[in-house]
Amino acid sequence: MQGVVQGLTSAEAAARLAAEGPNELPQDKQRGVFRIALEVAREPMFLMLVGAGVLYLTMGSLGDALMLLGFVCIIMGITIFQERRTEHALTALRDLSSPRALVIRDGVPQRIAGRDVARGDLLVLSEGDRVPADALLRAGSNVRADESLLTGESAPVEKTPSPAAAELDRPGPDGLPSLFSGTLIAAGQGTAEVMATGPRTQLGKIGKSLQSVEPEPTPLQIATGSLVRTLAVVGLSLSAILVVAHALLNGGSAAAWRDGALAGIALAMAILPEEFPVVLTVFLALGAWRISRSRVLTRRIAAVETLGAATVLCVDKTGTLTLNQMSVAAVVRHGTRFDLPRSREAPDEVRGVLRAAALASRENPFDPMERALREAAPDAIPPGAALVREYPFTPRFAAMSQAWRLAPGEPLLVATKGAPEAVAKLCGIPETELSAGSAALARDGLRVLAVASRSLPESDLPEEHEDLKLDLLGLLALEDPVRPTVPAAVGECRAAGIRVVMITGDSPVTAQSIARAAGIPQAGEVISGTAIDSLGDEELSVRAGASSVFARVLPEQKLRIVRALQSRGEVVAMTGDGINDAPALKAAHIGIAMGGRGTDVAREAASLVLLDDEFPSIVAAVALGRRIFDNIGKAFTYVLAVHVPIVGLSLVPVLIPGWPSLLLPVHVVFLELIIDPACSLVFEAEAEEADVMRRPPRDPHQRLFSRAAVAWAVLQGVGALGAALLAFVAARRFGAGPAESRASAFVAVVLANLVMILGNRSAARGSGAMLRARNPALWWVLGGATAVLSLVIAVPELRGLFHFGSPPAAAVGAGIALGLATALWVDLLKRLRLRRGAARPGVA
Repeated sequence: MQGVVQGLTSAEAAARLAAEGPNELPQDKQRGVFRIALEVAREPMFLMLVGAGVLYLTMGSLGDALMLLGFVCIIMGITIFQERRTEHALTALRDLSSPRALVIRDGVPQRIAGRDVARGDLLVLSEGDRVPADALLRAGSNVRADESLLTGESAPVEKTPSPAAAELDRPGPDGLPSLFSGTLIAAGQGTAEVMATGPRTQLGKIGKSLQSVEPEPTPLQIATGSLVRTLAVVGLSLSAILVVAHALLNGGSAAAWRDGALAGIALAMAILPEEFPVVLTVFLALGAWRISRSRVLTRRIAAVETLGAATVLCVDKTGTLTLNQMSVAAVVRHGTRFDLPRSREAPDEVRGVLRAAALASRENPFDPMERALREAAPDAIPPGAALVREYPFTPRFAAMSQAWRLAPGEPLLVATKGAPEAVAKLCGIPETELSAGSAALARDGLRVLAVASRSLPESDLPEEHEDLKLDLLGLLALEDPVRPTVPAAVGECRAAGIRVVMITGDSPVTAQSIARAAGIPQAGEVISGTAIDSLGDEELSVRAGASSVFARVLPEQKLRIVRALQSRGEVVAMTGDGINDAPALKAAHIGIAMGGRGTDVAREAASLVLLDDEFPSIVAAVALGRRIFDNIGKAFTYVLAVHVPIVGLSLVPVLIPGWPSLLLPVHVVFLELIIDPACSLVFEAEAEEADVMRRPPRDPHQRLFSRAAVAWAVLQGVGALGAALLAFVAARRFGAGPAESRASAFVAVVLANLVMILGNRSAARGSGAMLRARNPALWWVLGGATAVLSLVIAVPELRGLFHFGSPPAAAVGAGIALGLATALWVDLLKRLRLRRGAARPGVA
């Protein structure tokens, strides 16, 4: 067994993975370029472009038809690029979300991705873990597995360790050592040797797959889809009316109908806001990928929306606020305190306490507290010692006891560690005998355990843990310092209007000390788990609103805390790591599981997984969530604003007798070539606002577009439309014909479009300031659009394809001046909006 305890070496694991492949089931193929192209070909915008090209062919305008088909290829290329970028982001999320496994390699416990588990690896499994591969249980205590995934039976199956078993049995029967990929450890802990991985597992053979991160519609996506469908119906209806009206008003000839059809297609393309779904898909997928770079995995895309609305962060103490690097700091024996500097060996007076605490800990611990206890007494378990019985820690009784036979023929030694009040009961002494020493240690922010032991014959071992009769040895205190980065992160939360609530299983005194060190305000009393049980829902809701510290809390009580805060209208984020934390994680608006020490059940119940278990990573994710939602709002406002002049230029010539068509399908497509990359590249990459973490959380019930946000967008668009119409009129005044005046209006609307990109990049800063603010994608869009526009106006062949004449210099100058003047209009609107204290532009 000693060879198995060492596990594989890294070299052996790498060789087996190379030979047998990763531990994963066959997955659906990613969408390739051809499949994405077929999906694009079914989009309404694509179909309208093809329809316009066919019309031009029937009219004998081969150049126009080829121009539109060329634009079709460009738009398809942009769309494929966007889709592939989104696919890569989602693939990265799937890789991160692959189940984690704790294995022993090179004799050292380490967390690895489930796909990296190799045949022969030694798994360390605990309650709440998902089994990553088919394996044989080699050692363990009270192990039961939920195999309902394979058998359909909900009752957990008992597993019996077998050091000698060589083959896997079938799922289902009790008393066997076989564990199967995808099943859940419902109780106990143990070590198991991997026998089969990937498609060779029982799960792989029957063709089922594990859960993975999949894109799912969010509330914002659902609302946007409804808006797009409504606008599409309106647009198609108006386009049909425009076709008929144009034809009838112009004599009803075939040419009139063809011109009307082209105007109708241009109007439909102008109204259809096909960018909205693109914005949401790209922003949320890439947003989740950006958040993952802050060491936070997004398992449910909807959490990206909710992050910016969080008002309360409920966090565990150990490992989240603290370093999760425990060490024994002090021992109290017979009323005397012994501080234990790490640089010196423990004095003789406390070695018995340390030895008993180590004997009460697991043999190969992963828990930081138990590791610290074993390190404090490394020789506690002599060679040949055997563990006879374990009394595990339970929520009902907060202590753990283990009975050892240290040498053949000797009586058993029972060692216990646990909460002072639980150990006091086992020792038959009043809890008050320990309270003074325990409180003194807790005030220093130390985690306090009581330690007891007794020798007795095996026949005297009771069935129930509480029936043990032990002798108190002393108190033991462990130190787990607050992370140096936590106070600043807590302060950032306070500035952002987010209340941090600490939940811990430690004593109230210890909890208060850690809260002070972490910078958590203690405006209310500390609420204990005992108090939670005694309070009704309404009273708990009132007291939870005033308290920021909960102590001696059991995992199942977290659900009541979440419900109490939610009843007050709070948007709650909750961290957790254990199997009993799953209900609270699922109930919270944002469940955050610990990726390092958390169970698979907790990770599967959560919306986010904290890959490094650090509190500052949560705060960084909240800031990113706010940035993403802000940028979605900016992109939506820009899209709505830029469609106003496009629709206006399509309709005005029909409403004013004698005016020529100002906007043809080719012009709309050109503008779309600016709008699409602006949405998916410029606004997605926009940095956060300076005050992103200095303003209150947004209202989670806010509508997709408020009246103020729609008005802000429409007024921008009206300014751009006015600039284009004035440019057309000015060109006519300068003696330009219809084709030349159309060119002047087009110059104005293109430049106004670019100006609105700048204006919507920030809620407060002006267009000039945003021109200087860094955004690499911006210059590609601005430079590319300006260069192509210059060529279209300057090159006769291109002018002809766009149905432009050669405008006089004064007409071009008027278009340029009026287009750029839109910046003054947008900045004026922004100042008025901010002066009135209106909500920030965007989705508000």
